[in-house]
Order: sequence, then C-alpha cells, then structure tokens
Amino acid sequence: MGQNPTEEEIFQMISQVDDDNSGEIEFAEFLKVIENQKTTAAKANDETDTIDAFIALGGQPNKTGEISTDKLKEVIKDFGLTIDIEKLISETDTDRSGKVDYSEFKNMMK
Repeated sequence: MGQNPTEEEIFQMISQVDDDNSGEIEFAEFLKVIENQKTTAAKANDETDTIDAFIALGGQPNKTGEISTDKLKEVIKDFGLTIDIEKLISETDTDRSGKVDYSEFKNMMK
C-alpha cells in the first residue's frame, strides 16, 4: 500500500484489531487492518486535494492565507464552469470580507 510503518505503528495497527489478544493477527483481523488503512488514506487524500486547490488559488500549504473572491470568480469563468459562484461565495464567505480562508474554502468544496 506504499507505506513504511515503524514498529510502533505496526504494534498499534495490530492492537486495534487483535480481537483475541493473541499478539498476532489472523486473516480476518488482517483484513480489518487493510480496511482501516484504506479509510485513513482516503480521508488524507480528500483533504490533500482541497489543500492543493487552496494553494493553487493563493492560499498557503499550512492552511493559512486567504483567496480573493475575485480570483475565485475569475477561475470559474476561465474554466467555463456553470456553477452559481456568486451564490456559493455569499453562502461561504460568512464574514463578507471578500476573501475566503481555508475553513470557508473547505466548506465551499463540499
């Protein structure tokens, strides 16, 4: 799955699914580990895409900074998207600053 967990992380994964407390995992328990890892990876990927879009529009990788609502309108127009960006901005720019911070942007992307 493209991961290189530490011994501590492996122990933690096993302890989360070792239903019979044997210190080992059977096949069914192994499947639980895989499912947990897939769920964790999916959540991380979802936010990664949002952060990447935020950065592309002028935000910072650490989720600080703001995006101009004018920039959002320009990008929507340039890409020929048919969404009501004015309505979306009015619903998410709750402080009416003309800028969208990461929290507002994340809500916009839902």
